[in-house]
Amino acid sequence: MPSVGAATIDAWLAELSLEPIDRGEREGISSWDLRLDGRRRPDVRLTLILVPAAALYLWVHYAPPLNDSFRVSYRQFLRWNDELPLVKFALSADDRPVLTSELPVAQLDRDALGVAIGRLLAVCDLTLDRAVVWLYPGQKRPPPMGRDSRQASLFERYADDLAELLETQLDDSGTELT
Repeated sequence: MPSVGAATIDAWLAELSLEPIDRGEREGISSWDLRLDGRRRPDVRLTLILVPAAALYLWVHYAPPLNDSFRVSYRQFLRWNDELPLVKFALSADDRPVLTSELPVAQLDRDALGVAIGRLLAVCDLTLDRAVVWLYPGQKRPPPMGRDSRQASLFERYADDLAELLETQLDDSGTELT
């Protein structure tokens, strides 16, 4: 099985023009925290966790901890899990919605990492209108980003791989999130 180490991930992130805001290593497990932009949603927090013998885990801090009755939110997460390929929504221990993906080490290379990050950012954009209730309480629509995406080159680089997702419209006929 191929081995991918922290130095390799560092190099790939640099090649993709993605600069971590923090980096850690403990007991052979490495992590990177990034703050990235989707095409619509700015400042998406993403953590990469490399377990060299297994996988690279990608974890988007999707929204603050939920304070609703959960039933409607759970239904929405399950619907998105069914509709969106290769990513999954979950709740962290503090009831914070997270968006995750994992790349087995055997399939890991720079482009797989770039596509996975692009996919997560595209999902954040795609679900933004429905997530306003969690991200911007009291607002009906998300505020405009107010700048060009810092990851525009990432979306351009992997446009063919992300095309279907970037063109997708989610079924918005579900229960209103409140």
